[in-house]
Amino acid sequence: MKPNVGPMSCVKRFDDRIRAYAANEVYDMRSTGLALLGCAVFSATVAPLAKAAPPDDACSLLSQTQVGAALGVPVAAGTYVTPTFKKTCTWNATTSGGGYVTLMLQDLDAYQGGKQSGQMKSISETSISGIGDDAYFLAVGNNVGLIVKKGNIAFKVAVYAHIPIEKKQAMEKALAQQVVPKL
Repeated sequence: MKPNVGPMSCVKRFDDRIRAYAANEVYDMRSTGLALLGCAVFSATVAPLAKAAPPDDACSLLSQTQVGAALGVPVAAGTYVTPTFKKTCTWNATTSGGGYVTLMLQDLDAYQGGKQSGQMKSISETSISGIGDDAYFLAVGNNVGLIVKKGNIAFKVAVYAHIPIEKKQAMEKALAQQVVPKL
């Protein structure tokens, strides 16, 4: 039998107290008021979290300052591929040769597809721990991206610059660690 938890069971317990009071049963109204307050707090904090929609605005998950700090050069504000498609955001360095960063929000199918493509000879997949629920670097030649899964959403952060792959990975990890808490 499931325990009575959640906003609906909370409301039912409050409703039961009101019915008992109306039937002249003795109940301490202070505890009834506290129960109602508990229901309100629970519903306002926990229920929205369970129903939260996955983010759909990649530019809202990292600031220009955060990206510039990770890249080590100033960057312009994030821009979308098109004005209506906001699941991919790109920050371009404002200095010559500084490169750029992309953040792309994905569903779990794309996350799994990336893992499977890591089985191909020309693509390297390297698992990484400590970021989200699961994460891996996916590398092709000198290009690498960090793909992270958190709950029912995934994202890819990639640094495109003429620097060693290890530096790209460190930058991507720093950026991903700033995105995960916002999911």
